[in-house]
Parts: sequence; structure tokens; C-alpha cells
Amino acid sequence: MSIKRSILLRVRIAFLLVFLFALAIFFRMAEIQFVEGDKWKAMAEEINLQYKTVPAVRGNIYAEDGSLLATSLPFYRVAFDPSIASNELMESSIDSLSLLLSRYFKDHQPVEYKRRILNARARNRQYMILNRNKINYLNKKEMEKWPIFREGKYRGGVIFEKVNERYKPFAFLGARTIGHINENNKGAGLEYSFNEQLAGRDGKGLFQKMAGSYWRPIYDGSEVKPVAGYDIVSTIDVNIQDVAQSSLMNALIEHEADYGLAVVMEVATGQIKAISNLTRYSNGNYGESYNYAVGGLTEPGSTFKLASVIALMEEAQLSLNDSIDAGDGQFEFYDRVMTDHKYGGYGMISFKDAFAQSSNIAISRWVNHHFGLKPERFIDYIQSMGLTDRVGFQIKGEGTPYVKRPGDKSWSGVSLPWMSIGYELKLTPLQVLTFYNAIANQGRMVQPIIVKSVKQADDKVEEYESVVLNDKICSRETLEKVKIMLESVVEYGTASNIKNDFYKIAGKTGTAQKLKNGRYTRKYYTSFAGYFPADAPKYSCIVVIDNPKGFHQYGSSVAAPVFKNIADKIYATDLEIHEPLPQQFAKEEGVFPVIQAGRYDDLQTILANLGIEHTPTDAAEWVRAKRAGNKINWKESTASYEYIPDVKGMTMRDAIFLLENRGLRVSYQGSGRVIKQSQDPGDKVIKGSKIILQLG
Repeated sequence: MSIKRSILLRVRIAFLLVFLFALAIFFRMAEIQFVEGDKWKAMAEEINLQYKTVPAVRGNIYAEDGSLLATSLPFYRVAFDPSIASNELMESSIDSLSLLLSRYFKDHQPVEYKRRILNARARNRQYMILNRNKINYLNKKEMEKWPIFREGKYRGGVIFEKVNERYKPFAFLGARTIGHINENNKGAGLEYSFNEQLAGRDGKGLFQKMAGSYWRPIYDGSEVKPVAGYDIVSTIDVNIQDVAQSSLMNALIEHEADYGLAVVMEVATGQIKAISNLTRYSNGNYGESYNYAVGGLTEPGSTFKLASVIALMEEAQLSLNDSIDAGDGQFEFYDRVMTDHKYGGYGMISFKDAFAQSSNIAISRWVNHHFGLKPERFIDYIQSMGLTDRVGFQIKGEGTPYVKRPGDKSWSGVSLPWMSIGYELKLTPLQVLTFYNAIANQGRMVQPIIVKSVKQADDKVEEYESVVLNDKICSRETLEKVKIMLESVVEYGTASNIKNDFYKIAGKTGTAQKLKNGRYTRKYYTSFAGYFPADAPKYSCIVVIDNPKGFHQYGSSVAAPVFKNIADKIYATDLEIHEPLPQQFAKEEGVFPVIQAGRYDDLQTILANLGIEHTPTDAAEWVRAKRAGNKINWKESTASYEYIPDVKGMTMRDAIFLLENRGLRVSYQGSGRVIKQSQDPGDKVIKGSKIILQLG
């Protein structure tokens, strides 16, 4: 009996202890909820609230004519607070809203959207992302009309979270030059190089952490508004950029090359008007992945011969007619044999012809003869021309020229002759172009620039102009002789295939064998650098095509035609470098100031209304007026659809009608009637080409 009582006593004590423990828990829960509730809520909110950075709107990048190259566009993430809408509103509109969401995003059935929203509402969730895909401003305005959403943020619960994204209106055009930047402030191109100006100043705001690790902004008045970045205005001409990129692309595809580049510079100002870098990807397509023009250090090959002939003229006062024996096409310097590309060699050849025909042996023999015992002096000339220093380009990543000197470990007996023809040294294409541009610019080497101003709205914050890097790269006498030599390359030399009858080109071809594992291979780095029009240079340009495949593998047949294609199209559209067109149909004094050219029926009506006498004709639909005393005679104005018509004197409407019907792209400058046209009347129509009309 005593054992039984003992067991019961122990059970009762244990039960009492459990009861007291449970009672203590209950009282503590009540205390936390009702007595200390505000304290713990504040702590929870403090844990789930955090000040976060609010990114500033990034500045725009403009072309020189104001065209947008890069901008930040507002996109929106669609979020929702399902707890806000009233029961009546939710019940009457949830089906319609779910259907619209399903139709727009096409990722869930309407019933799934309805289930997700109602479940979140039942759990009293105050924030949910309806879809991770972002929408644009027009989509946002449309969604604001949807059921529930039309009640707004405070009655309907819709939340459109703004997210700025970088957008390039011209997409692929100049993509690498425009560049990019990531969240770690690493990148390339203008976006990276001018990040300090473009980035602006970030703000701060209070955010609350919601279910699913999403952060919702809390507008409590403590937020610091971000300050938008400055805009930058580049020197890029979108039309020239388009011409350069499309011409380069066509050549790369034709020759299946590894990569290529084209840069166009304005001679007097150093402004870069186009810069394109295209690389072949593994799938065979081309895109911009690296700025070879700025950062690509390579042995330039024969384009460097220009520096050698300048050094020779300055040192030895060689004349264009001085000659040397280039032999049978092979010449031994110490333990290495140099060759010329002409089978059998050039024999005795003049200085001018050696450059025009790009004789390796002739140029290197001259350099070795005059500088062989004093190679340091040859390097001093190279340095005096500005070819041993960077040009200080505004886009980061410019390569540093590699020009070795006697005494360096890699210097040997063959270094000087091989350097004279563009080997055993490295330059970037932009540095080579800057050198050639100096010849076109009367010996004055200017720094190339690609950004000319930083602005805030219409106010300029900072302006950039080209710095003169070298006021005189050589004597005036040498400069004049060098110009003749550069023109001879196109007149009858290695680039005679790009000679034309309309304007002169001056330049130099380059074909350098590529070095691999210490040996020169049968792969080539082809180039052409020069300027045009040669008699009054406005633009300089360099084209490089690396490792072309197939039968054509030289600068003359690969890179030079691209240069000509770019130059032709620029020449056709730039009225400033054209000879003035004859003013055969200038406005006449008297009573016929506007009766010049147009559609015969329209002009006949005008004359009838003005009471001006004219000789009727049924010969042509389009006519040109010719005054004969107080009378008008008519002359047929248009040519066959295969040829450019003469639209001078016509109204803009008539001119566009005639030209666009022939497949031409028309742009114009000024107002009034046509006084000039960039493509000459009678030239054969090239469908899709651009013609510029000047009105006045």
C-alpha cells in the first residue's frame, strides 16, 4: 500500500510541475504579445528595414549630330500588395486581372495567377512579384487601366518598381566604342572611360524586406534623391560609322578573316568620325568584343616604311630619283634573307618607286647604309616623329608602343633592317593613323579625340579639343616629297587598284607576316593607311584585316578596297569636299524667280495663274524652264531611271519623288529649292545609295 501511495504522489508532483511550466509559458507568451508587443515589433521592423543605395540615372552618350548612341530607359517590375484591395473589389475583378496577366506574360494560366494572389492575400502578404519580366513605359500605362490596378497603389495595391536599363538605339553600330560597365565599375569603351561623368550621384532610401527576400521601398521622407549623370557628346558621325562598319563587315565575310578594324579621323581636328572593331566568333558570325584599334599592339609591316623614308630624307637628303639595286628579290642581312614580293626582284629602282612598289630590300638597304653604324640615330628619328609614345586617347586601354633600342637584349644585327620595314616593333592602328594624319595635316600631329564635350542638359560642363602632340614631324621639304610618294602608291604602285577619276587618295599598303612561337607564318596582317582627297585632305583612315583566307592575302587586295569603299561613300555625301557644281540653272532676276524646274502640269498651272506666257509642250512630264525674254520655253529635265536626274531648281517634294523612285535614299540641308546635289546628274544609279540635297 505504501508503494502505491508513493507512486501516486510522484505522479501528482510531476503533473503539477508540468502544469506550472505550461502556465509559465502561457503567461510569458501573453506578456510578449500584449505587454512587450510594441518593443518586439519595433525590433522586427529594425531587422527587416535597411537603407539601400538608389542608383542615379546614367547620362546619355550622343553622336556629334545629337543622335543618341546610348541612353537609360525606364523599365518596370510589376509587384502587388494583395492585402490592400477591398473584398468587394477583389471578388469582382480578380478573374479579369488574372486573365490579363496570363495573356500578357504568357507564363501561367489565369487560374494559377488567381491562386497565387488569393493565397498571398490569405496569408496577409503585403508584397509579391507578379512576374520577373520587366515592362516598358507604354506597357505600364496600359496596365494602369486593368481591373484592380486602375485603383492605383493605395487602393488597388499595384506597385510599378522602376528599373533603369542601358539601351543603344543603334544596337550593333559602334558597340565596342560605346562600351559597357558592370556593377563593379569595370568595363570598356566610353561607358567605362567616362564613367565618372556619366554615373551621376547615387541616392539612398529605406527598404523593407518582404517574403521571398524582396525589398520594398518605404517612402518616409528620409530618402536622398539620386542626381542624374552628365551627358557626353562624342565626335562620332553615325553615317560615316555605318559606312565604315558595313564596308568592313562585307570584307571580313568575303575573306573569312579573324578580325578587322576601320578608323576614320578628321584631319584638321583629330576628331574620330568612325571606329569599328569586328571579331569572328566560333559560330562564324562577327561582333565587337575587343577594341583592336586602340589596344591592339601589332607589327605594322609596310605602313611603317613611311617613317623610314622620312628618316632617310631628313638624314641623307635623298631625292625621289635616287636609286639603289634591289637585286633579284632576295638579299641577305647577316644570317637572314629578306625577300620582295615581286618574282625576280626590282633590280635598280628609284627611291620613289621603291616606296610605291613597297620594296622591302630597297628600303632596308637604304636604312642599313645610312644608319647601320648609328642605329640609335634611326630610333631618335622615330621618336621625334612621335611614334614611341602613346597618343593619350580618351578611351582607356591604349597600348604602349614597343620600339626597341640598340643595347636591348633582343637587339641583333638584323633588327635595324627589319624594323625599317615594320617588324621587330609594335604599334596600335590608332597610333599609325595619327602619324599618317600628321602628313595630311601639313606635318602637325594632333591628338585623336572621340569626346568633344560633357554637358548637363544644354549647358556645357567641360569641352575637349585636340592637343598638338608634335608641331612638326619633319621638314617642309621632306613633307612635300613624302606626299608625292604616298600618292604614287595609288597612282601606279601597290594600291593602283583603288585609283579613281573623281578624287585622289594618298596612302600605303601593309602586309605583315604574323609571328607564332618565334617563327613568321604564312598568315598575314593586312592594312592600308592614308587620307583623301589627297590635294586637300579632310579625312584620314586606316583599315586592318587580320588573317584573310583564300587567294587574296595582301593589303592591296584586302584592306585597300575597304578604304576606297569608305572613302567613296564619304566623298559622295560630303558636299564640302566636292568641286562646286555648275550653276546652270541659277535663279534669274525679274518676274521668274521660282519658275525653274518640276512637273510640267504643275508649272503650267502656276504660269497660267500668274499670267506668264510660255510655249506648251507634250514632250516630257518633267521639265526645266528657260527664260526667253518675257516668255518661258521648256526643256526635258529627267533622264532614264538608270541614271541620276538633275533636280536642281526643283521643290523638295518633286526632287524626293524623282530620286526615291530610282531607289535612292534622300537627305537634305536647308530650305527652299534644290541648289546642289551630292551625286552628279547622269551618273548611274546605285540603288540604296544616299544623295544629299542642299536647298536654298
